[in-house]
Amino acid sequence: MRFFLTVVPLTAAFIIAACSHSEPTAPSATPAAASTAASPAPGKTAPANPTLGSPEWYAWVDKTLAVSDDGHGPKAGTAEWDQAVNRKLGQEAPQSQPGSAEWQQAVDALLRTRVATH
Repeated sequence: MRFFLTVVPLTAAFIIAACSHSEPTAPSATPAAASTAASPAPGKTAPANPTLGSPEWYAWVDKTLAVSDDGHGPKAGTAEWDQAVNRKLGQEAPQSQPGSAEWQQAVDALLRTRVATH
């Protein structure tokens, strides 16, 4: 019986230590410095929280996919521009109606995934 009483407290202490929550250590670099260290080329970073369909969002998509060339090309948000985005995305292009809210959301998610992996 004495052996059992010795083992139980040690086991309980081990379980409690293994399950206890500890705070993660703070990174040594500031978030801004860390994000720029491994960031993609200029124009390839996703804006923080752009509203889908906003001028900022269109500019980011346009620059990321190189739809327009120095202002030459279809105007962002037009049907022609939407088709150009689909062509640039190829087989990954969303199947929803180009220009629709669902299409914009799918394009945004796809490009954010691409930017994060490059």
